[in-house]
Amino acid sequence: MLRNIKITENELRYMSLLERMTGATVLDCIIDEEEGSIIFAVKKGEVGLAVGRRGEKIKKFKKLTNKKVDIYEYIEDPIKFIKSALKPARVKDIKLVERVDGSKIAMVRVEEKDKGIAIGKNGRNIKKVRFLAKRYFGLETIIIS
Repeated sequence: MLRNIKITENELRYMSLLERMTGATVLDCIIDEEEGSIIFAVKKGEVGLAVGRRGEKIKKFKKLTNKKVDIYEYIEDPIKFIKSALKPARVKDIKLVERVDGSKIAMVRVEEKDKGIAIGKNGRNIKKVRFLAKRYFGLETIIIS
């Protein structure tokens, strides 16, 4: 899934910096100029290592780069990836559906009171998760219900 992804020189620099600062294995990096943020995907089980105790490592990284940072755990299974990426929202169920035109979507049911968490302020959370799901798994969209 990660083989066909092209990474820019700038993204490689940020990946290298985060790896040196945290010891986590960084698998992907996306610079979102519009939001002034950087999205990282790290090896399964290494989010805690990347963030550090009480967020200390990531706070240092943010201060050094003057960017907002989001870290996601890369998991090869799209259902597990989406469930993990939407945390702390509690996901009830995820169904992958193939449309008539051949495109794939994910139908995600979350706890009613967690919809706001899953979607995020102005849709920021779901926008990032949709982007990553398309990048890694070819999913056209994620529908939250």
